Amino acid sequence: MTKKIAVLPGDGIGPEIVCEAVKVLQALQNSDGLSFELEYANIGGAGYDAEGDPLPDSTLKLAKAADAILLGAVGGPQYDKLDRPLRPERGLLRIRKELNLFANLRPAMLYPELAEASTLKPEVVAGLDIMIVRELTGDVYFGQPRGIEVRNGERVGFNTMLYSESEVRRVAHVAFQIAMKRDKKLCSVEKANVLECSELWKEVVIEVSKEYPEVALSHMYVDNAAMQLVRAPKQFDVVVTGNIFGDILSDAASMLTGSIGMLPSASLDQNNKGMYEPIHGSAPDIAGKNIANPLATILSVSMMLRYTFGNEAAAQRVDDAVRKVLQQGYRTSDIMSQGMRRVGCTEMGDAVVAALQ
Repeated sequence: MTKKIAVLPGDGIGPEIVCEAVKVLQALQNSDGLSFELEYANIGGAGYDAEGDPLPDSTLKLAKAADAILLGAVGGPQYDKLDRPLRPERGLLRIRKELNLFANLRPAMLYPELAEASTLKPEVVAGLDIMIVRELTGDVYFGQPRGIEVRNGERVGFNTMLYSESEVRRVAHVAFQIAMKRDKKLCSVEKANVLECSELWKEVVIEVSKEYPEVALSHMYVDNAAMQLVRAPKQFDVVVTGNIFGDILSDAASMLTGSIGMLPSASLDQNNKGMYEPIHGSAPDIAGKNIANPLATILSVSMMLRYTFGNEAAAQRVDDAVRKVLQQGYRTSDIMSQGMRRVGCTEMGDAVVAALQ
């Protein structure tokens, strides 16, 4: 059966890295029972430039009709002075909410070939393999009321951290189910000593844990979790946390692997329909220079094959191809080390396609 993929390149380096990921999809076409129909649309700044909206109605319609979405990145300094609802990031938040993509999976795995690219000692990060499960459609990013207003003669900014029991419960189930397929260890990260929202989070996660007696559940405050990620990251296997904490911790975890350019992500709804994107931003300073690292986007294609299309064999082929090019010494600038072969974005994508074949 042909799978329809909505391709949303976005801004900055988005079009460059998505182009290389599409090459991988095309190389897989008609193999392993795979057939793809790709349709492109604008999002973020590109959506604003084309239609005055960071999430045009046509883009949202396409995304809802597609089996999966491949996204590049959004944002750029030229949009910073727009009214907040028109900024590129609002399009990204809206599409997550509109598609109910509540479970964000962010793996942080260190390839042995990139041990020297990490800023931590090799013995601290060698063998690192963490899965961060971030709740994506709630928390302070979406809570109401929010805004900026004048109180007592001065401006005040305010946001609301908010979670319902059902929101916590559903993402906890996703995390426990992933833990069951891994080392059966789950760490729930919150700030229950200060925040009532986190108190509820912890209580609900404990309730859900009773349905997964084989999984060892632990709890950690977010500030301690940030410290432990740097001190002893291999103590973690699966981490489940809220939207804002997950945003920060997953970016911190990315640097354990050598570069944020290596980390893919999947954002899933209750039926495993997903949006797949690298966790890094649009990097406008290097856009158009053919030096961006496309591997996180290519690995996002692997996650699409695994989680939405249920094709483990094809996903493993992509993972193996990425590992092969690293073994062959190909490196973009962000992961370059002495003795390796520096390549651009296009060359790296071509190398992965060659490794697939």
